[in-house]
Amino acid sequence: MKIAIGSDHAGFQYKDVIKKLLVAAGHDVKDFGTFTDTSCDYPVFIRPVAIAVARGEYDRGIILGGSGNGEAMVANRIPGIRCAVCWNLDSTVMARRHNDANMIAIGQRMMMEDMALAIVKVWLNTPFDGGRHERRIKQIDVPARS
Repeated sequence: MKIAIGSDHAGFQYKDVIKKLLVAAGHDVKDFGTFTDTSCDYPVFIRPVAIAVARGEYDRGIILGGSGNGEAMVANRIPGIRCAVCWNLDSTVMARRHNDANMIAIGQRMMMEDMALAIVKVWLNTPFDGGRHERRIKQIDVPARS
């Protein structure tokens, strides 16, 4: 699977660990940065990941920050992206099964490293249920009426 990954300074440490896990599992990984733990603005590194996934250049994307919330907000501004903030295995399973999440956001300050790695593994291996959820997914990118 082709996976795009990116973080700000607050997710940099886990990004590198997750990237190693992905490469060891045989995935093709593109790191969009940041490449240091120096303070930076997360949209600069998160938006390119989401755009690459939305364009179909990558199958899925993983983004990291302190909480994952701001990162998910940036990603979800891009049409075609369904980015879920995942904080435990149950939230991760549901993000895939019911929401067909093509991106996940992980908060490095919210969990231990082993949980972040477990979330990535579950997310990669959980299929989308389809069915009634497919109809709902199609409604996500419908333009809002004023």
